[in-house]
Amino acid sequence: MKIQETGRLIDTIAETRLERRRFLTRAGLAGLGAAATLTLGSQKAAAAESPAQRAQERAQAMDTVKEIFAAALIAEDLATTFYYNGLVGGVIQDVNLAGPGGSANNVQANGNAGNVQYIQAALTEEIAHADLFRSLLGISGPAGDPVQTFYFPAGTFDSLAAFTGLLDALENAFIGAYLNAIQEFSVKSAHVDDGDGNTYTAKQLDYFAKVAASIMGIEAEHRVLGRVISNSNPANNLAYEQTDGLNAVYNGPKSAVAALTPFLTPSTGPGFSLATALANQGTVSIAVMGNPPAF
Repeated sequence: MKIQETGRLIDTIAETRLERRRFLTRAGLAGLGAAATLTLGSQKAAAAESPAQRAQERAQAMDTVKEIFAAALIAEDLATTFYYNGLVGGVIQDVNLAGPGGSANNVQANGNAGNVQYIQAALTEEIAHADLFRSLLGISGPAGDPVQTFYFPAGTFDSLAAFTGLLDALENAFIGAYLNAIQEFSVKSAHVDDGDGNTYTAKQLDYFAKVAASIMGIEAEHRVLGRVISNSNPANNLAYEQTDGLNAVYNGPKSAVAALTPFLTPSTGPGFSLATALANQGTVSIAVMGNPPAF
């Protein structure tokens, strides 16, 4: 299904410009001046916005709350499909997983039960995240999700290198998407403005940012545990998670949706059904704890 079809889930986009100066004023930061800007690495943020900053703000200004939720739902469904097929594909028999002749529920003596459980728990977590976004969008069940089939490069679920390599790429993209979502919800909260005509309170928008942060933390865990499975050391190799080159969630050429588009395209490789993954996930997933953070 083409990404444009997610438009069925969202209201007509009313583009609005989110002015940085107005945001700083509402947040009570306007008087701090350049001396209070945060230094990242060796570069200090300048008082005047760079072209890249203005481009990012324009892209983020186009994203509505419902579009952010829709993009997140697509990402979580993609992740659900990915982790399920990792658990039932040939890769599960790698010695770093269930071992030769093994399965998700029958780890061999020369396999690694802990690594298998990492993937099993990740599957459960991605399903929980999708359920949340489905409820926020008013979608009654997975059959109503905008994308039902995801396409992966041939061999993705056959070997550990292919599987964990794509796992790392996907989780980095998910982390970048949620980092952008946190920023977008924060700016919208300062404006109490969604951009598509819907009215959300500042508290609701603040809460959406908190939820996005809580999910981003789980995706960061997945990134690191994927590196554990692939024996990439140190697994926790970043002092700060990154936006992975993304500057918005839904709109623009550097958005999360644009980054995920290849997985919605048949030319990428074989297609895998979300419905199949959800219908059978109970045979390979394991329970996890926790609920969304309190409002």
